[in-house]
Amino acid sequence: MKHFLSIEALTAADIEALVAKAEKLKAERGQHAARPLAGQTWAMIFTKSSTRTRVSFEVGVRELGGNVMFLSNRDMQLGRGEPIKDTARVMGRMVHGAIIRTGPQSYVEEFAAFSGIPTVNALTDEEHPCQIIADLLTIKEKRGGWAGKKICYVGDGDCNVPRSWMWAAARLGFDLVIAAPEAYQPPRAFRDQLKAPNITFETDVLKAAAGADVLYTDVWISMGKEEEAAERVEALGGYQINDALLAAAAPGAIVLHCLPAYRGKEITEEVLEAHADTIFQEAENRLHAQKAILVGLV
Repeated sequence: MKHFLSIEALTAADIEALVAKAEKLKAERGQHAARPLAGQTWAMIFTKSSTRTRVSFEVGVRELGGNVMFLSNRDMQLGRGEPIKDTARVMGRMVHGAIIRTGPQSYVEEFAAFSGIPTVNALTDEEHPCQIIADLLTIKEKRGGWAGKKICYVGDGDCNVPRSWMWAAARLGFDLVIAAPEAYQPPRAFRDQLKAPNITFETDVLKAAAGADVLYTDVWISMGKEEEAAERVEALGGYQINDALLAAAAPGAIVLHCLPAYRGKEITEEVLEAHADTIFQEAENRLHAQKAILVGLV
């Protein structure tokens, strides 16, 4: 694995190996002597704000023996219009790897192509692949794995997290239902790319959640969509993880949320707090999943 840019680019074996490695690194945390990033400096280039992604990557790089530098748009000439390919060619001669959180997927792909160094997608508008590796690790810990399981994603079905979930389902074969209003479902062209009959799309949220082993949600208003806030709250108001939806799911179903959570919108306070242990275990697993990704790139 030269870069980690998307779930789409991975095979089932790649995904399973990353989850297994993350599980091993988690069990060995604080005890393993290997420092595969020793002597290396990794750049974190973030044009979007972050809590979990920034903290987990900074801690992860350091625990693997490396150094890390954080760079925002204000810190680089990118903010003044320098082409990505020029920034990439400079960084490729100075640092050993790059972790990028930005808007267009083309940004990370162009950076990877021109820099010549391992590049990690820490979030783009099209995919959030690191999150899905952490989520799969959590499902393995809580439900023994994803084989034969039904996962129901509730909310905006056409943003980066559900798109990464769809590629994961296409690769791994578990049942995935995207519960969203028609206007918030992925377009037909994207659905056709998946070639996965195990992925279904449903506007009836209770029907979608019936028998689900995992209920999953994300914010209704993604970064960059703030101007659509009122429209989105109105359209997605019925697509909330609450007690009624949980009652439709399978007994013992778990609730996941990639955070931050807006209580009273995509999830109720009561359900979030009842499942807080799982949700914050999922957040912790970002650290272990991303360490596995970094190890796989060196």
